[in-house]
Amino acid sequence: MISPVPGRSWQAGPVTRTTPPRPLDVERVFPEVAPFRRGTVRLHPRAGAPTVWDSSVGGPLLWPEGEPWPTCAEHADVLVPVLQVFRADTWGALDFPPGATLLQLLWCQSDDHADGWVLPLVVWRDASAVRVPLTAPPKPESLQHNLIPRPCVVHPELVVEYPSAELPVDARDDERIDRVAAETGWDYDADLSVAPGTKLLGYPFWSQEPDWPTCTGCATPMRMLLTVASYEADPESRSWTPLEDFGSPIADPGLEIGDLGAVHVFECPSCPDRPNAHRQDCG
Repeated sequence: MISPVPGRSWQAGPVTRTTPPRPLDVERVFPEVAPFRRGTVRLHPRAGAPTVWDSSVGGPLLWPEGEPWPTCAEHADVLVPVLQVFRADTWGALDFPPGATLLQLLWCQSDDHADGWVLPLVVWRDASAVRVPLTAPPKPESLQHNLIPRPCVVHPELVVEYPSAELPVDARDDERIDRVAAETGWDYDADLSVAPGTKLLGYPFWSQEPDWPTCTGCATPMRMLLTVASYEADPESRSWTPLEDFGSPIADPGLEIGDLGAVHVFECPSCPDRPNAHRQDCG
C-alpha cells in the first residue's frame, strides 16, 4: 500500500478529472488525523461507451463465454453488472489476490431491507484468461431501474482521505473543528476528510450512524474495498467537485440507492478467501 503525500493527488499519467487540493493543510491544522491518512482511488464515472476491456461503472463485464452468469437466489433473476476495475487503473493502491488482474461487482435487488436494497457479489479474475468474452449477458427482469447504473467510463485518480465518522474520539477535537470552520468556512467532515462518490478503498461517507463490519473468520475489522454512490459530487461544491466539472451538471451513473445513498463493500484481505460484507447508507 502506498503512502500518499498529504493533500496531493497521485497522478502516474494523464487524468481527465482532477480533485482540487484540500483548501487547508489538513495535517497542519489537525495533526492528530495524520496517522489515519489513506489513499483512495476516486473513479469519477462519467456517461460513455465502455467496452469489456475497459474499467467502467455500468458497462459490460469481461466475462468468459462459457462461465454461467450469476443469479440471485432471492428472485431467481440474473445479477446486473455494476463495476469493473482493472488492476492497472488502481495506481497500485489496491492489492489484488494472487493471479487476479480484474475486480468486478454485480448485484441484485434485495427485498429484505435489513441488508439494504441490493445484494452485491464481488468477483476477482485474471483478465488474460478470458479468451472469448460473453457478448450478450442476460438482462435482469425484477431489478428496479434506479438500481441499474447507466454505462460510464471511469477516470481513476488517487487522492488522500482522513476519517470522519471513524475518527477515534480521543483524536477528535470538536471545539477546534468548529473554530476552524467558523474562521475559514471549511468544515472538516464535509470538506477535508472523506471524498464522496464511487471509489476504491479509503473511508465510507456515512449519512447515518457508521456500521463497520467485522470479519467472522478472524474477528478483526474488515477494510473498505469500494463504494458505489448515488451521486458523484454537488456541481456547486467548492471542495470535492473535480475542476473539470465545476459549475456543470455531472453525467454520472444515475443511481438512486435508497434516498440518494451508497453501497459500501468491505473485505478481509487477511483471510484466504477474502470474505466480504456490505453496508448500505440511506443518504
